Amino acid sequence: MKDYKELFQLTKKLLSYVDTLSLKYLKVRETGESGDFFGEVKPFADAVKEVNDEWKRKAYEWIKDRGPKNLYNQQIDSAYDHIETISVQAFFPNTSRSRFNDVVASAKFILTSIINEIEGESLK
Repeated sequence: MKDYKELFQLTKKLLSYVDTLSLKYLKVRETGESGDFFGEVKPFADAVKEVNDEWKRKAYEWIKDRGPKNLYNQQIDSAYDHIETISVQAFFPNTSRSRFNDVVASAKFILTSIINEIEGESLK
């Protein structure tokens, strides 16, 4: 049986990024000031993308190996895309609040589901 600690850690890191992005979005909505694209947005989005790319690869491998109940590659793709999107949109106050919140909730659901599934596997 393979060890999925790395996927677990990457998932936790992405969950932390999503929480950070949610707080950033609230701040820019409050102030009305967009983030500096090259000074703030791009470096942060690049850091998120690096983790997100590795996470997607590891998540595909995990799904193939373990076949977790109710988790599929399409959900990984969706969470991946959502995280990519909010890693930029969080810095701009004109981003739709309801759309942003829906995307965050969707990504968090998938990430949390993976964490719970891996934790459940480790207890077996």
